[in-house]
Parts: sequence; C-alpha cells; structure tokens
Amino acid sequence: MEIGFIGLGLMGRPMAGHLLAAGHALHLWARRPETLEAWRDRAGVRLHGSAADVARYADLVFTVVADAPDVEQVTLGARGLAEGARPGLIVIDMSTIAPAAARDIGRRLEERGIEFLDAPVSGGETGAIDATLTIMVGGKQTVFERARPLLECLGQTITHIGPTGAGQVAKACNQILTAMGIAAVAEAFNFARASGVDPARVREALLGGFAASRILDAHGQRMLERNFRPGFKAWMHQKDLRIVMAEAQRLGLTLPGAAATTQLFNALVGSGGGEEDSIAVLKLLERLSGYSDHGNDPSP
Repeated sequence: MEIGFIGLGLMGRPMAGHLLAAGHALHLWARRPETLEAWRDRAGVRLHGSAADVARYADLVFTVVADAPDVEQVTLGARGLAEGARPGLIVIDMSTIAPAAARDIGRRLEERGIEFLDAPVSGGETGAIDATLTIMVGGKQTVFERARPLLECLGQTITHIGPTGAGQVAKACNQILTAMGIAAVAEAFNFARASGVDPARVREALLGGFAASRILDAHGQRMLERNFRPGFKAWMHQKDLRIVMAEAQRLGLTLPGAAATTQLFNALVGSGGGEEDSIAVLKLLERLSGYSDHGNDPSP
C-alpha cells in the first residue's frame, strides 16, 4: 500500500521502519525538516513538503504526534491531511489525546469523507522497536478490519475497543495503571533502601508473589540499574495524566490514586526531570526522603 506517516520521533521512527520493511511505500512529512534527513534516498520512501501532499498519494496515513492540538493541525489545519485527501482516505492517529478530542477530530474528518481511527499504543520505545506494541483502537469495525494488517506490522496485542474515542479511553486506563504502578514500585524501593535492606533482594522476593507485575519486573530492574534514559519521557506521562484528570472532572469521578500520582509527576517535571524516563519518580522520592543520587548507592 501507499502509506503516509507523520511523526518520526522516538516511537514513530521505528514504526515507520517496520511498515517499510513489510514492503509498503512510505510518504513522509515532518514539521521539523531535519527529521527527514535519515530517510532521504531510501528505497521505497518519498518525502513531501506538507501533510496535504502526503494525503494526495497515500491510501492510509499514520500520525504519531504529541497532543490534540498537534493532531488537529496535522489533520485539519492549513496544508493538513484533509486539504489533500482523496475520498476514502484512512487516518490512524496513534498519539495519546483526550477521548473528546479524538471524537471531534474523527467527526470533522468524516464530514470530509475521511475515515478515522484513534489507536494509541502502550509499550514505549522498546515496543516500537520490537514491533510488540499494545494497540487500542476506536472507530468503525469495518475500517479497523481494513487497517488490521498494517497494525499487525507494529504490535502484538491489537484490540478494537469500540467507537471513535474508545481507544483513547483504554489508553487513559493504561496510563492510570502504569503511573500508579511505577509510583508504587518506586515507593517500595525507597522504603526498602531507607530501612537498610537491598531493594534488589526485595524485588527478587516480590516477583514470586502477588505483588509481581511487569512494572516490578522491567521498570523495577531499570530502577535498580539507575537507568533513567527515556523510553517514555516523564513529561509525556504527566500530559497523559492531565488528560485522565480532565476527563474525571468532566465525568464527575473521584480518582484519588490517579490524582496523587499526578502530583508526583507534576513535581518530577517541575523539578527538571521531565526529559528523563517516568521511572525517575524514584529519584524524586529519594530526594524528598533526604537522599542524594550517588549512582547505585543513594545515601543520607
């Protein structure tokens, strides 16, 4: 197929590479032209000067950008996808945005004869590189079935959740669980260390009981290694939690755990940790407990 791809960052770059490796022709545009340099002169890739130009050639376009205003600009703004789209174009947005924003963008694109799926992902940079992402999809079932073979190039667990916006609801649920899970593991490790007990031995024991989780396993190991290189940046998790709390306010819901965790991420980003991985919540808790970051041995 002729595939458009917009958003060649930490996640989008390897995802576009998988589609190219699967034999699809790629049509690329980027808001930062330097992002395209790595793709120049690659077989099967054509670079364009706008999102509208991408839409003129593509049968389906993926977008992976930061937030709802970016999705709206790329799809419906000046020289956006809608400006160049042929009837029947499918747009799959894999960004994480508010469910209401996804519904609005989907409705406005449909008015122009463009099909839309909201398909946010979980799995971080590693999942994007390994093509093992979890993909949560909202939109028409018929459009989802047409897009499924392409989604299977990018992920392992691909679920149609419901109508437009439902994928973003599922992603919000994911972000509640992962943020609180990361905060819980960080709290447990900080408690163990402050008590004079090796967190590595604690993790080893807990992985054999009901406290076991993928977060304790994978992120817990990275915390022990002090590996805060971003696979998913803290400021992005903060942004996603803001979406959760805004939706909770709109729905009149009480989400006490998510609210407390949001404050932790606000503090992490506000203290300069936004570009680190979200597991840097551990460092924030250590600082609040009077520890300094001295490699593998934070000490009072």
